[in-house]
Amino acid sequence: MLGEEAVIYDRPGGRLRFRDSIILSIHEESLFETALATPVEDVFLLIGDVCTLPKYMERLRRYGKRVFLHMDMMKGLSPDKAALRYVAETLRPAGIVSTKSQVVRAAKSLGLAAVQRLFLIDRPALELGLRTLAENRPDAVEIMPGLMPRVIREVVDRVSIPVIAGGLIQAPDEVGQALAAGARAVSLGRPELWRWTEDQVRTIQQKGADPE
Repeated sequence: MLGEEAVIYDRPGGRLRFRDSIILSIHEESLFETALATPVEDVFLLIGDVCTLPKYMERLRRYGKRVFLHMDMMKGLSPDKAALRYVAETLRPAGIVSTKSQVVRAAKSLGLAAVQRLFLIDRPALELGLRTLAENRPDAVEIMPGLMPRVIREVVDRVSIPVIAGGLIQAPDEVGQALAAGARAVSLGRPELWRWTEDQVRTIQQKGADPE
């Protein structure tokens, strides 16, 4: 839906490229070892605190994972610039995820890639979210829930950054619909879905079939 109302911006050289069409969303400690064993490289980490995060980060890096810390979920780290400086200088993730505008802006000022998470529950939330993206200029946006192909397409058409679909996705055809609508990646918290390889995701996108 390009036009006068489109919220388009571009950051030459600043576009965030995801390596797979699937992002592992680790939201429980019990999922950590399973995530390490998958071939998917990109990880959204939603667990951990100031004491456990260094260990998590070291192990994830050892297994070749590219980690984005969900700052809203980190225990013992207040959402301020001092905490983000600790994240950037000590934990050194690829980037952060947050719903909070001040966190996104502070992360970017420290050289961290930032993914802004938006909950799009209705039209006003969508329009407000697009204005927020124009103001904060994150490197990517995660929109939730991910079961909205038409809305995904509209957001893809109105921004110039990668769009990630996440939340409530639990079937192969739902992954395929999100990708076909233009999502660059789908964040998945269900470990039974993490076995998919890039080729299998492409098959899902084209046929909606469950990989063998």
